[in-house]
Amino acid sequence: MAARGRCPECGSESLVEDAHYAQQQLVCAACGCVLSEGLLTTTYTDEEHLREVAYSQSTGQKEQLSHCLQRGIRRVQDLCKVLQLPAVFEETAVSYFQRALQLPAFRLVSLEKKELLGGCCVFVTCRQRNWPLTMGTVCSLLYAKQDLFASVYLSLQKELGLSVPALSLADLVTTHLNSFQLLQPTANVPAGFLEDKDKLLARTMAIVELASETWLVTGRHPVPIVTAAAFLAWQSLQPSPRLSCPLARFCRLAGVDLPPPAHLRLKELLEILLGMASQLSWLRGFNLDRKTVVKHIGDLLQHRVFLLKNAFSQHGEELQDTAPGQGCPGQGSMGSGSLDKDCLHKDSLDKDSPGAQQQGRAQHGGTRRPLLPPCLIHPRKRLRPSAPSTPATALTGDEPISDSEMEQYLRSPEEIRALRNAKAW
Repeated sequence: MAARGRCPECGSESLVEDAHYAQQQLVCAACGCVLSEGLLTTTYTDEEHLREVAYSQSTGQKEQLSHCLQRGIRRVQDLCKVLQLPAVFEETAVSYFQRALQLPAFRLVSLEKKELLGGCCVFVTCRQRNWPLTMGTVCSLLYAKQDLFASVYLSLQKELGLSVPALSLADLVTTHLNSFQLLQPTANVPAGFLEDKDKLLARTMAIVELASETWLVTGRHPVPIVTAAAFLAWQSLQPSPRLSCPLARFCRLAGVDLPPPAHLRLKELLEILLGMASQLSWLRGFNLDRKTVVKHIGDLLQHRVFLLKNAFSQHGEELQDTAPGQGCPGQGSMGSGSLDKDCLHKDSLDKDSPGAQQQGRAQHGGTRRPLLPPCLIHPRKRLRPSAPSTPATALTGDEPISDSEMEQYLRSPEEIRALRNAKAW
């Protein structure tokens, strides 16, 4: 049935009345625009009370997903397909996205943050299921800035109350090395620089474990440490053609970015390796430096536990060995002109005692420094304490602590004992 008037969208006069679900609607036949709609009842309760509601407020209209939600779900599904994630991961990420869009914190944000929200949901899902996925990988797929992605991720974790475990260092090493171009033959990589993936991964993992045991990982960003460890592992597998290659060229050939602190982590690792090399008997005749010690990384890692114990004092051994009253009587007194003969005779006979072994190690490898974090060995210049600002909300001590934050405060008995001795030192 034709009606008079013009369509406000296209200006056409071909307006018709159409019955849609038993309600009359005025529709433009040219563009399909609905000019007006009738009323209908949606539930038995409404029919009993003779209440009529518009179709846009009915149950059928509310069940339809918004355009923003549909677009976000498709983006989450596409990202899961690119990463080749299982179907369970996709369902969990979609449910997180739907829950987040219902909150006021994400409903009125910019379109860019809504697009990053889908990537954050996928990232959280992978972390919760111990799937090795880094924030940098998601940012590269979404062409997003890491600082903006991190802010959306923290907001999502706070608003939904999600507990996200930290990515283990072993999974991070595997994920980081999978992106290296040195593992596959290409035109830009010389033949002598190609390396087997399994060999490089095993050697890098051993160096990263060494860095973890020597306090080089605690409180640091893991990517520079993994980059420096991979560089040393790559050089040590074939030293002759690779010792002249610097770290910057290695990263260019591998196709990864060079993080600025990687040079400092490389210097710290080489200092640890030089200290361990001073305890190997067949290496004491060589004048080792930071380049030549790379040739012997395989031997140093093979005897890692023994060399660390002999090269560095642990748990306050340095304090116990030099404490007053522990030596022979009269050894530290100013009035005695010479050492006691009985003490000299005892030391000459008991050469297998721990004190004699400690003295021999000091003669070969120098004075052993304590195995402490670098921030305690080389403390930075402290800034002037600023005036304490009044917090917006007073802390009562009853604030909830997440599981991921709780893990940072848990320490083993060995760590507690080592930290207590470090503070005393």
